[in-house]
Amino acid sequence: MISNGTGSSFCLDSPPCRITVSVVLTVLILITIAGNVVVCLAVGLNRRLRSLTNCFIVSLAITDLLLGLLVLPFSAFYQLSCRWSFGKVFCNIYTSLDVMLCTASILNLFMISLDRYCAVTDPLRYPVLITPVRVAVSLVLIWVISITLSFLSIHLGWNSRNETSSFNHTIPKCKVQVNLVYGLVDGLVTFYLPLLVMCITYYRIFKIARDQAKRIHHMGSWKAATIGEHKATVTLAAVMGAFIICWFPYFTVFVYRGLKGDDAINEAFEAVVLWLGYANSALNPILYATLNRDFRTAYQQLFRCRPASHNAQETSLRSSSSQLARNQSREPMRQEEKPLKLQVWSGTEVTAPRGATDR
Repeated sequence: MISNGTGSSFCLDSPPCRITVSVVLTVLILITIAGNVVVCLAVGLNRRLRSLTNCFIVSLAITDLLLGLLVLPFSAFYQLSCRWSFGKVFCNIYTSLDVMLCTASILNLFMISLDRYCAVTDPLRYPVLITPVRVAVSLVLIWVISITLSFLSIHLGWNSRNETSSFNHTIPKCKVQVNLVYGLVDGLVTFYLPLLVMCITYYRIFKIARDQAKRIHHMGSWKAATIGEHKATVTLAAVMGAFIICWFPYFTVFVYRGLKGDDAINEAFEAVVLWLGYANSALNPILYATLNRDFRTAYQQLFRCRPASHNAQETSLRSSSSQLARNQSREPMRQEEKPLKLQVWSGTEVTAPRGATDR
């Protein structure tokens, strides 16, 4: 909705401040676009990456790429010019796209956590649990929920308050209105419930990794156990830390606006938490792709950072899902002495219970 609001307009009057913010926002947009383009290219050019798990990675990358192309440039222009210059109709389209793509991005992260939970807790039944049909249904469900909470809600006025918003032709403003019901429903469905489930699933994954590290330690390979547990901790902390830091402030403000009113929050603070949420789309290609060994190999081939033979040799070291079952039948000493490598979002490499590790 376009409104003139009642609070003070957040505007960057100082030229040095305006230049600094312009540079920061431009870099953030470019990283978002470039990072997600690289993810899509890596999957498109590397057949090894075309797995069911990576369907969610690609969906996430496409969503964040669309956000970087269709939303962030207008958000940056609006932030720097202190006025909405594209009219009321496009304001509704812009805000709908904003809500839809941010919602879809978060729900893709949520589905990735469920996929990794199934892969780690029950690797032998993973191919049965995660099927092409279920992945397709999950992706459709993500977009149905996202469209319902964005285009449908905003264009039908489900998010609006009782008062009629006005359009100030002098300093027009474009801002999503939030009433109590919309704020609570959108906050719960889009963030708080996915956050709760992600905390549970990643805690379970970490617990399995820690138990496996303890078994390695008991067999005498304390160094491998320490390294494995440290890597698992850092990986999961990065995933959850980035998600919480980027989105928790925004949705807290979002729900608070639903409770207290659209002008209850200082506009400068609201702008900061909004762009902090946008920053998650720039971090996703790093956290959900670069930390994956197969994606790193594909990136190296794409940018020719290392010889192709080296990449092929590294890629050949990956174990298939069937290898997990065979690993479990081998003698305990050989299993337990292998260092733990937890890659939460890999399509074929999972940390299995009972000591199954990657080769």
